[in-house]
Amino acid sequence: MIRKIKGTMDILPEQTPLFRYVEGIMREEAERYGFGEIRTPMFENTELFVRGVGDTTDVVQKEMYTFVDREEDRSISLRPEGTAPVVRAIIENGRCSDPMPMKLYYIISCFRHEKPQAGRSREFFQFGTEMFGTESPTADATVIALAHAVLTRLGLKNITLHINSIGCKECRPAYREALVSHFAAEQERLCPTCRDRLGRNPLRLLDCKNPDCHEIAVRAPRTVDHLCPSCEEKFAAVKASLDEMGIPYVVDPAIVRGLDYYNNTVFEFIAEGIGAQSTVCGGGRYDSLVSSLGGPALPGIGFGMGLTRVLLAMKEEGVDTVSVSKPRLYVAALGAQAQIKALGIVERLRREGTYAECDLVGRSLKAQMKYADKIGAEYTLLLGDNELQTGRAMLRCMADGTQREVELAHLTL
Repeated sequence: MIRKIKGTMDILPEQTPLFRYVEGIMREEAERYGFGEIRTPMFENTELFVRGVGDTTDVVQKEMYTFVDREEDRSISLRPEGTAPVVRAIIENGRCSDPMPMKLYYIISCFRHEKPQAGRSREFFQFGTEMFGTESPTADATVIALAHAVLTRLGLKNITLHINSIGCKECRPAYREALVSHFAAEQERLCPTCRDRLGRNPLRLLDCKNPDCHEIAVRAPRTVDHLCPSCEEKFAAVKASLDEMGIPYVVDPAIVRGLDYYNNTVFEFIAEGIGAQSTVCGGGRYDSLVSSLGGPALPGIGFGMGLTRVLLAMKEEGVDTVSVSKPRLYVAALGAQAQIKALGIVERLRREGTYAECDLVGRSLKAQMKYADKIGAEYTLLLGDNELQTGRAMLRCMADGTQREVELAHLTL
């Protein structure tokens, strides 16, 4: 028996209505905020992620699915995230001179070779947004507000917004020096991963889950205490904008995000009760990413929201039930001619926009009625030789058993 690849999932027909419901709300809210949908390839040149995501990140060093294109002998990777491909797309398609701000969203599958666990899989589904062309703190607040609107509309209450500022290229070096000095003093207590990160990407030490590393990180210098005046002013404006919109938040110096391209505002929406992978949405500002990938100096901010983690949070809060489509009519037919007639009736109703079903496997009349009840049909229509001759049949309401006679040629529901 051939089984699915470890870390992937089958989404079965009884599960897809919930996925479609969540994705529908994401699309509606994004478009309500003026974001247009963009779709990019599932795989890109590996260099895009090395330059965009950062060659010191775990994503690039350990987690990408990379292979060689045999025809052109080049390195290609399945996308591990959505931002770098979108940036590549707007540069390549000459959209960087469009009227700003440019607001884009996507719902995509991404791929990372990680240890599968609750809320983390190797193929995962992500709703993401990107806004380009503005450095205004109100843009940061607007992107955060969109994520908040989606989570709120999905009925989630036990989710907290954590925000932080990690500064800019002017104030980051001094903070990095203070951070390295702090962790280097207790280097022997650090886990092997953090010892390796210390010289390459010390910000990542702040969100390590190892107990010893976490205890050291709690006492580490805070990013918000090392901001230059400009970054302080921007962060204050982001907080004031969120206050004005009535969106509660917690200033959390441990929020740094895992990708190299972030600067200034970073944020996460964290869900209670869904396990270690509790961040359902994360994002931030990336003002130098477009230029680093060959485009003009074009600031940006965005987020990624994991569908699987959102669904886990919805299940935890008991808001993961959605109605499944059920047929308005099931035509129960007795005999070969009646079965053909039934097929014609349901096809006409379907073309008129009604969900209708009839027997396709040769069940007995009794079995057909049981099946109609099982699939939740609202009405049943009994069709046999007599009904074929008269052109009339009995339409039964399955809820209360009441019946009425209808003309087959003019049947509507």
